[in-house]
Amino acid sequence: MGKYTKILQSILGGKSDANIRFPDLVRFLLRLGFDERIRGSHHIFTKKNIDEIVNLQPKDSMAKPYQVKQVRNVILKYKLGVGEDE
Repeated sequence: MGKYTKILQSILGGKSDANIRFPDLVRFLLRLGFDERIRGSHHIFTKKNIDEIVNLQPKDSMAKPYQVKQVRNVILKYKLGVGEDE
């Protein structure tokens, strides 16, 4: 199992929202095809045909749990990451 699959399972599992590293979440969103814009500590992700804007901020080296939940909701709503290869 690769890193992409592990991070996807961690996000969708919902039990370890506080244990997801911020750089891993950023790389995951970039791999899903999101565009990143950085304003100070805010990392703003947008993607064509997706209405939601994902705004992330690190808490030390970790992602904030409520922001991981927001990413999970976007993944489920738009069925992102399903059937993607390693």
